[in-house]
Amino acid sequence: MDSSQRVRAIMSFVQAADAGSFAAAGRVLGVTSAAVSKNVGGLERALGVRLMNRTTRALQLTEEGAAFLKQARIALEALDAAVDTIAAKRSGPNGRIRISTSSAFGRDHLMPVLPGLLARYPGLSVEVDFDDRVIDFVRDGYDIAIRGGAIPDSSLVSRPVFKINLALVASPDYLANQGIPQVPDDLARHALIARRFLGGRVTVWHFKGENDTIVSVDPSESAVLTLSAPEAVVQAAVDGVGIAQVGVHLAWRHLRSGALKIVLDRWHHPGAYEMALQYPHRALIAPRVRATIDYLTQAFAEDPALHRPLDTLGDFAL
Repeated sequence: MDSSQRVRAIMSFVQAADAGSFAAAGRVLGVTSAAVSKNVGGLERALGVRLMNRTTRALQLTEEGAAFLKQARIALEALDAAVDTIAAKRSGPNGRIRISTSSAFGRDHLMPVLPGLLARYPGLSVEVDFDDRVIDFVRDGYDIAIRGGAIPDSSLVSRPVFKINLALVASPDYLANQGIPQVPDDLARHALIARRFLGGRVTVWHFKGENDTIVSVDPSESAVLTLSAPEAVVQAAVDGVGIAQVGVHLAWRHLRSGALKIVLDRWHHPGAYEMALQYPHRALIAPRVRATIDYLTQAFAEDPALHRPLDTLGDFAL
């Protein structure tokens, strides 16, 4: 099988896997289902393994087929990136960029910088999904994800955006009525607002103990309200529901206005979390993706709301 046949065969295999049938793949590729079947069969013979099990109703990938599909996508993306690189030299980056981000960060920090990105690169179009679910870049077709928390080691490239400092906050009215906690044990007598991730895990609060130890408190044990959206947690604290742990960047405008005050700052541990811009390892990164990554990284670095050192928060603490 020569190189041109190999590329056609790989494209037929990938389209068949995505579409679920040779006929549907043929419609996408503009060839007959028999041609797609012949291409996939030739690829299997060249590799010496079966990639798909065929029935009259469906195609099912074998274990070898699933592994090959992952690598085949990377290979085709590298070819697309090579073409895009040449095109970009003539007319600048162009094409669609798909981004996944959380609702709060997307609304407050991504959306304000997108007009500048599109003005600089008029050939780009941007599609943004606002949610907190874990995505599969290949399966879901994303180019970039912006995620916060304890970023795990993975096959993804992670470029830090900023360090997420956490603080315990409450409204002045709530504290006037219920009192200001002086030590972490006082929280047992307060109304707490907990944050639950979509997977069911509740964010634990950490405090500085003796001899540099860290003491953990599960707020769900005495929470009066448990919410999945971090911006809703902030709003509940502003509304006087109770004490909440929030990212300083989310609470900043409320701290400045006086709608929230920081409590237990001497005891509370701010966490070791960060917001990161993530994208898959690729042999070649398409110019449209590279340009977007570089632009967003610079724009976020210049966003003052994202970079608030802990030693600047004293004016908001009780």
